[in-house]
Amino acid sequence: MLLSPAGVEALRTALTRAGFTSNGIAGRLGSQATGGVARNDFRAALRATEDRDPLATLIRVFICDQTEPDAAVAAALAPLTVEEALAGGLVERHGDGLRAGVDLEPYGDDWWVLADVPASARPGRPLHAEHVLGIGGATQTLIGATVRRPVETALDLGTGSGVQALHLDTHARRVTATDVSERALRFAATTAALNGQDWELLRGDMVAPVAGRRFDLVVSNPPFVVGPGTTTHVYRDSGRVGDAIGAELAAAPSLLTEGGTMQYLANWVHVTGEEWDERVAGWFAGTGLDAWVIQREVADPMAYVNLWLTDVGEAADPQRMAAWLDWFDAHKVEAIGFGIVSLRRSGHDEPIVRVEDLRQRVEPPMGERIAAWFDRQDWLRVRDTDALLAERYRAAEGLQLRQEATMGDEGWAVDRQVLGMPRGLRWQEEIDPLVLALVGGADGRLPLRDQLALLASAHDVAPEELAEAAGPIVAHLVERGIIEPVEG
Repeated sequence: MLLSPAGVEALRTALTRAGFTSNGIAGRLGSQATGGVARNDFRAALRATEDRDPLATLIRVFICDQTEPDAAVAAALAPLTVEEALAGGLVERHGDGLRAGVDLEPYGDDWWVLADVPASARPGRPLHAEHVLGIGGATQTLIGATVRRPVETALDLGTGSGVQALHLDTHARRVTATDVSERALRFAATTAALNGQDWELLRGDMVAPVAGRRFDLVVSNPPFVVGPGTTTHVYRDSGRVGDAIGAELAAAPSLLTEGGTMQYLANWVHVTGEEWDERVAGWFAGTGLDAWVIQREVADPMAYVNLWLTDVGEAADPQRMAAWLDWFDAHKVEAIGFGIVSLRRSGHDEPIVRVEDLRQRVEPPMGERIAAWFDRQDWLRVRDTDALLAERYRAAEGLQLRQEATMGDEGWAVDRQVLGMPRGLRWQEEIDPLVLALVGGADGRLPLRDQLALLASAHDVAPEELAEAAGPIVAHLVERGIIEPVEG
């Protein structure tokens, strides 16, 4: 840990006593200043903390990155001494006072996360090779996407500052966390202790420290950045060439117990002349795992390289940028995708693999949507076409229809009809008139077979032909959540 056990206890006492929590800070600063802090505009926050009481000092040091007098910092951190805080790197000397040595961020209702000070707070100061990230956008994406059902054992691969493990501890009886960086594990251990949690922390590269063990839930925000395999910062660079880290994690089904789930963030390349979804689907061949991969963003190589060079606060380096872009060119990489991989050991002989774009705004929490998708797969895989036709269905709540039509000599002619889900995953599905009639009649009263018989009569179609065609259509609509089976 960064501090001794007694030091951690003293720090928790100081933070709790001062009210240095998310709610305490928001209450002290007010909505305007709190909003400004979120945009890195600290003017209102500094005006609201001029009196230098302990909470004000902690806000100025750890939120606004100010240098404060020794006496004020000592009063704010007591009973932790300044000497202990300096020795643990919690604060550092700067000018004629003390400033933050780490990023100490109040999180949630009553948690704190310790990480390295981000590059944006100290322009011109390159990041440590083992820089430990705090709570960023990718972190929040994985937090939101994780299935939060109770489990016995959970694993956080590449824990960094321990944010994912904090959340895992709320619904797992035992939490294990790994990282290749000893420095990261010290931060994670301090985060765990400061929040009264106890995790098993192991050092090693990705799955190596837990070889031969199985877990009910595995999550990972790995160093997924795509490139030639150069390693300069362990939080982003895996040392693997291209997008191999994503494929490597996909090939680790032995980590999961029966019914277990694994979720991780990944980047993958879009190669000229190849279908990106088929390429990524190949990662899961032979694993025996159900897989749902959803692509949330796509970037062109120039934007991608600029993003990651800026992320570590590096000065402009035309040669480094050129080498990275040359690698993309040599491997015909035209774009890089970012998304969420969710895997499950279902125990079935024919695993289900879906790789698709889902770039629309999704109703949170995403984890509930992913869990429900796997539940629907379980429901579908034990029903053949006859069983599907025997069920009753109801259209999703609030389902919307959008039509596009062209005015002609005989009036409006409908060109396109799209069903839209205003909630959940907010899928948009283009449909034909028969599917529209099927969904429109899904009110939960008639079995689908009877509903199709009525449609066949109305559209002059043989009932058996319509029933045969309806099987895969209904399965797709159920998978999307556009129609839902009625229980009982």
